[in-house]
Amino acid sequence: MKRAILTTAALALALAAGTPVLAQDAGLKAAVKADYDANLATLFDWFHRNPELSGQEVQTSARLARELTALGYQVTTGVGGTGVVAVLKNGDGPTVMIRADMDGLPLQERSGLANASTARQLDADGVEKPVMHACGHDVHITALVGTARQMAARKANWSGALVLIGQPAEERIFGARAMMEDGLYSRFPKPDYALAFHVSADTPTGKIEAPLDITSSSSDSVDIAVRGVGTHGAYPHLGVDPVLVASQIVVSLQTLRSREVSPLEGAVVTVGSIHGGIKHNIIPEQVDLQLTVRADSPEVRTTLLDGIDRVARNTALALNVPEDRLPVVTRSATETTPATINDRETAQRVRDIFAATFGPDVLRDTPRGGMGAEDFAYFVQPETGVKGVYFSVGGTPEAELEQAAGHHSPLFKITPEPAVTLGVEASVAAAEGLMPRTN
Repeated sequence: MKRAILTTAALALALAAGTPVLAQDAGLKAAVKADYDANLATLFDWFHRNPELSGQEVQTSARLARELTALGYQVTTGVGGTGVVAVLKNGDGPTVMIRADMDGLPLQERSGLANASTARQLDADGVEKPVMHACGHDVHITALVGTARQMAARKANWSGALVLIGQPAEERIFGARAMMEDGLYSRFPKPDYALAFHVSADTPTGKIEAPLDITSSSSDSVDIAVRGVGTHGAYPHLGVDPVLVASQIVVSLQTLRSREVSPLEGAVVTVGSIHGGIKHNIIPEQVDLQLTVRADSPEVRTTLLDGIDRVARNTALALNVPEDRLPVVTRSATETTPATINDRETAQRVRDIFAATFGPDVLRDTPRGGMGAEDFAYFVQPETGVKGVYFSVGGTPEAELEQAAGHHSPLFKITPEPAVTLGVEASVAAAEGLMPRTN
């Protein structure tokens, strides 16, 4: 079989790292392209037109399960809610898990695409909402099927067990934990390595980013019920104004980041929602705040969360809120995740595999542009012993990067073919490299 020729630099890099030189056969690229034309393009279109909200991915998981079952995988549904687990065993060797998230977002798509979603769905709060894939999860699950097909066809190249995951509720960061609590690592082969990729609208197509360390911040959703004593707006001295108290809390919370955390550490406290009052001249009894809290280390995460409690309570006391009306701070038990940090040694190994497979120019290293969160972290916490690598593939042609809409925008769109095909090729290369056939 004809093999692609490695560049000298990529070959040296792979050999120096002790990584098996895979030099992916030209047949992989051709096979993935043929699969895209015959199957994956249509599958992507279906996923894009039929997004579902977090924890409600019923049609999505059913379609994913059918596709994987048809390829000969042992498929289990209903894991952690709507999660899908597919297993393919192929002799002795390591176990590699590849995860793809499935859920969409409550947004009305305005991408202008011919296949723009018109789906609507009742959310968990009982309100019907528009739904779209505004973060590329349709790319991820399509590529998972493509990866499954190639790994099944290329069993001569690897040895071990392959576990493929269709994960629910990444957008609300509770799906991975739900799958773990439902026995993911006890009911199915526990992975030695866990992989996942994300399509990135601000990365050019044909490029891969695979950091050696942190890829996503921790995230916690926090609610603060700021309570006061209601009265007439023209007689504020007869009550305690929770609008004023809430306003002071919002401003004071920013001192947690600016004065209690090192300027070299990642930390964010964002108040994303303020609701209170019903009329111009009525001082209400309560104002509700919704916060998202991000950190890059457990220590900073604790500082921020404990600080929110302290700031809310003491600001209220300073503004004469009665003891029995002090703010109630509630941390979400579901919308919470630790930071996602790649295992350095395994990430370097995967980077070397990518360089050896596609040429070193495929790798792109840029500073993180924000503090997004990702619940893939639950699969690779230190206590699990599972070594994780989370990487990104480009979703926007270089010439269109400046105009590209960001993730979670109703204008979000990516170029599916290069994103899906590179996602498949990279996933196959990484999996084969982590469980090579030795005989």
